[in-house]
Amino acid sequence: MKNLFISIAVCYAAQFVSVENISAQQSRQKESINSIQMVSDGQRIKYNKMIFGQFIEHFDNQIYGGIFDPTSRFADEDGFRTDVIEALKEIKTPIVRWPGGCFVSTYHWLDGVGPERTPTYDKTWQVEDPNTFGTDEYIKWCRKVGCEPYICTNAGTGTPEEMSDWVEYCNLTVGKFGRMRMKNGYIEPHNVKYWSVGNENWGAHELGARTVQEWGPMVRESAKMMRSVTKDAKLFAAATSNKNWTMPLLREAGSHLDYVAIHGYWDPLFHRNTPASFIDCMMKTEAPEQDIVRTIDILNEAGFGGGKIKIAYDEWNLRNWHHPWHGNFRKGFELEARRKNDIAATYTMADALFSACFLNSCLRHSDIVDIACFAPVVNTRGPLFVHPNGIVKRTTYYIFWMYTNLMEDWMVPVSVKADKLTKGEHSVDVLDGILTANDDKSRYVYALVNKHPNQSQEIEIDFKGLGKKAPRKLTGHVLSGSTADDYNDIDTERVKPETRTFAVNNGKVTLPAHSLTMLIIE
Repeated sequence: MKNLFISIAVCYAAQFVSVENISAQQSRQKESINSIQMVSDGQRIKYNKMIFGQFIEHFDNQIYGGIFDPTSRFADEDGFRTDVIEALKEIKTPIVRWPGGCFVSTYHWLDGVGPERTPTYDKTWQVEDPNTFGTDEYIKWCRKVGCEPYICTNAGTGTPEEMSDWVEYCNLTVGKFGRMRMKNGYIEPHNVKYWSVGNENWGAHELGARTVQEWGPMVRESAKMMRSVTKDAKLFAAATSNKNWTMPLLREAGSHLDYVAIHGYWDPLFHRNTPASFIDCMMKTEAPEQDIVRTIDILNEAGFGGGKIKIAYDEWNLRNWHHPWHGNFRKGFELEARRKNDIAATYTMADALFSACFLNSCLRHSDIVDIACFAPVVNTRGPLFVHPNGIVKRTTYYIFWMYTNLMEDWMVPVSVKADKLTKGEHSVDVLDGILTANDDKSRYVYALVNKHPNQSQEIEIDFKGLGKKAPRKLTGHVLSGSTADDYNDIDTERVKPETRTFAVNNGKVTLPAHSLTMLIIE
């Protein structure tokens, strides 16, 4: 499908910039064809800042010892890590999805409210959950962060009635569950707007997985009951970019939904923690957009295109979480192996640039992609690593910082032509780019990714299309490293945004190797 908002032009006759076959000197001697041009008939779109959302799950040390640790010297009166809260404010976190993830498919919300909390065995992750962090704690934490709560409900071992009871607890002041919340000390409703029916119920790994035939009716009846409590709730349902799953869902329940929720992890490290190399990660950077386009095609075919139902990419990350033998119920887990998720050296410029390309893909389709949630926000594969003496801001943290603090509010349609970055038989565009503008088009900000591990790339800017005269120099904000494998660790911050001046030669600007550059034009 051709998205109405943007046309991405790919020059198939482009020279190939190969990390294996072309030296940096040879590449510089060739004339670059990289350019980013205005699309004359394209329409500006004011994108939803919810695209920069996050996700947290009761997995390993994300909640306990992550965002919630009453024993920490950084904890506030409610047990929340204040350094984490401040860091999330700095990236203007707009929405956080909770409590799962796979965890939610055996989670019963009543266990986590009220003065008496009984620890329960988490059948998903096969550990005991103390239930000291439940719905009210989550809402209170969201208010401190300044983000919208987004609750994912139990459509595995749960029921439509249990889901709607949860909505009652959060949003009503009458009835059994509304009065229960008030008795628990929360007189005013939590007013939770965003609710998802289920998590990955399409997968055999999920406890309470559903068949295609079961899923649509389950979602339909759950949505009906939830809307009977809060009519203007925004409802999501677990979906995929696969027509065989999502088309039957839409036929049965589409009229009740606001979003289909899809997930993506592209470096599959479930069982073996062997992270892909920088160049292998760059070969994956165009896959998220392919998922988006496939899902848009399904929505169109089902009669829900044009924004009638939107897309929430409410779990995404380059690298899947390491939890060996999840789904192999005879073998059981290697619980200590989960510590490998927190190895600092894993999170390099590969993670940063993949994340920038992912966000660009969502923003290019922001007429349909409305929400995205990086998974997770703390520890495991998150942008923040929490330790007893503070936090580490990983490379991906600074991607979010740049997008939420430097970009303008309107997406401007552009066409990108780029050389190719290749490895073996695989290739992707070496550059990825989007353009944003303020309300009166007096200020433009480009988000430009150079995926090449060790070579700068020259790109031609369409100053004429912007109604600007090409200046001699521009200011830009750059995230890069001394090498593509640089990472941040405790007491060592190798990768952090810096402000640079860029020379403009014949309308062209040179982007550093393995970098995200926010280029400002005023």
